[in-house]
Amino acid sequence: MIITTNLSKKYNNKVVLDIEHLEIPKGQSFGLVGNNGAGKTTYFSLLLDLIQPSRGEIINNGVGVDKSEDWKPFTSAFIDETFLIGYLTPEEYFYFIGELRGQNKADVDVLIAQYEDFFHGEILNQKKYLRDLSKGNQKKVGIVAALIGTPEVIILDEPFANLDPSTQIRLKSIIKGLTETQGVTVLISSHDLLHVTDVCNRIVVLEKGVIVKDLETNQETLKELELHFAN
Repeated sequence: MIITTNLSKKYNNKVVLDIEHLEIPKGQSFGLVGNNGAGKTTYFSLLLDLIQPSRGEIINNGVGVDKSEDWKPFTSAFIDETFLIGYLTPEEYFYFIGELRGQNKADVDVLIAQYEDFFHGEILNQKKYLRDLSKGNQKKVGIVAALIGTPEVIILDEPFANLDPSTQIRLKSIIKGLTETQGVTVLISSHDLLHVTDVCNRIVVLEKGVIVKDLETNQETLKELELHFAN
């Protein structure tokens, strides 16, 4: 589904990302972990064509992401609150995203009704603008908006940050359902090793922009990751 080849990104002649080859198959729950500055957000930004590579390419389902926009109809993401529109209410934002993705209001209403538990009574019918919501509630809106229109690829940067424990558990269930039941390819970056090993069946570790580990998740993965970052 997603093939990365000879990908490099430099800022002021400093290499911040250098990935020779990486393939992420369809339907995989893929975790990207690393310390601050490891290159996680840079990789996602390149994947979403938010920045241009210094060298190389990313192919998403046969489409070069920096050559064509044909990947956009089947790919969605929530990176941070800059993806939101602060002067809209959550409902207005959901309908706006739905319109972009060819969904009418009834379609959107059906989808967001499935996530009432995730919203925990704090999102809908509150008569609040997105800019006035807490960081955690903004994240809930952004994540659910990324599910509108049945995308085949979903990219989430630090999705567990700023969420309370109950919401984190609900989010893990949502992610598992997307990959295990619907066959969606989900890419997650996270600082939380426990959460990422819970939901991802493969984890790649980045250090200074380079892949240093590529692990299939098993009972020993969390321990291996903790040992790696402890050294």
